Amino acid sequence: MTATEIPGLLLAAAAGGAINAVAGGGTLITFPALLFFGTPPVTANATSTLALVIGTSGGIYGYRQHVEPVKAWLWRFVPISLLGGLIGAFLLTHTGDRTFSKLVPFLILFATLLFLAQGVFRRLVGLEERASLPTRHHAVWGAVLFQLGVAVYGGYFGAGIGILMLASLGFIGLGNIHEMNTLKTILASLINLVAAVWFVFAGLIHWPKAGIMTVGALAGYFLGSHYAQRISQRRVRQIITAIGFILSAVTFYKEFVRS
Repeated sequence: MTATEIPGLLLAAAAGGAINAVAGGGTLITFPALLFFGTPPVTANATSTLALVIGTSGGIYGYRQHVEPVKAWLWRFVPISLLGGLIGAFLLTHTGDRTFSKLVPFLILFATLLFLAQGVFRRLVGLEERASLPTRHHAVWGAVLFQLGVAVYGGYFGAGIGILMLASLGFIGLGNIHEMNTLKTILASLINLVAAVWFVFAGLIHWPKAGIMTVGALAGYFLGSHYAQRISQRRVRQIITAIGFILSAVTFYKEFVRS
C-alpha cells in the first residue's frame, strides 16, 4: 500500500463507521474508497464488510446502556438476520452485483421516506411509541419478514440497511431513537458477521487493507455512537433523514447519471 492509501483508507473507514453508528450507509464510503485504490469490486465489497463488522463492536459498546430495553426484540430478529446475511453472501459470491446495485438508490430513498412518515403512520394505526412489545402482532411478524429481505440485501451489499431497519423498527412501535439505533447496530453486525465469515472462507478478503480499515472503523463507530447520544432525539432523526437523502442522491447519480 502507498503512503496515501493508508491514511485514505483509515479516514474512509472512520467516516463509514461513524455513519453506520448513527443511521447506516457507511459502505457507500468504504466501498468506493477501496475501488479508488485499485481493489477489485467483489474483493472491495468483502473487505469493506469485514472491516465494518469488526468495527461494530465499538458501536455496540457505545450504546451499551440501551441494550437491556431491546433484549426482548433480539430473539425475534437475530435468527432471521443470520439466515438472510448468509443467503446474501452466497448470492454475492455466485452472481455479479451490477443489476442489484441499481436497486440501491431506490431502497435507500424508500427507507428514508418511510422513516419520515413513521410518526404519522403510528398515530393513524394506534401504535404507541415505546420500546416494549406492541399489541399488533401482525405488524411484528411483518417486520420480521421485512428484516429477512434487509438481511439478504445486507449480506449482498449492505449500504443503507441501517435506515431500512430504523424505518421498520419505527413502524412496529419503537420510539426511542437511541434504543432503535442499539438494536439496529446489533442486527447489522450479525448480518455482516455471517457475510464476512463466508467471504473469508471464499478467499475474497484483502487482509492488509482490511486490517487498516478495521482500526478506522472501530474509532468511527465508537465516536459516532457516543456523540449521537449527546444530542436530542429530534436532532438525531434529522441527521438520519439527511444522510438518507444524501446517500440516495449520490447513488442515483452514480448509477443513472454518471454511467
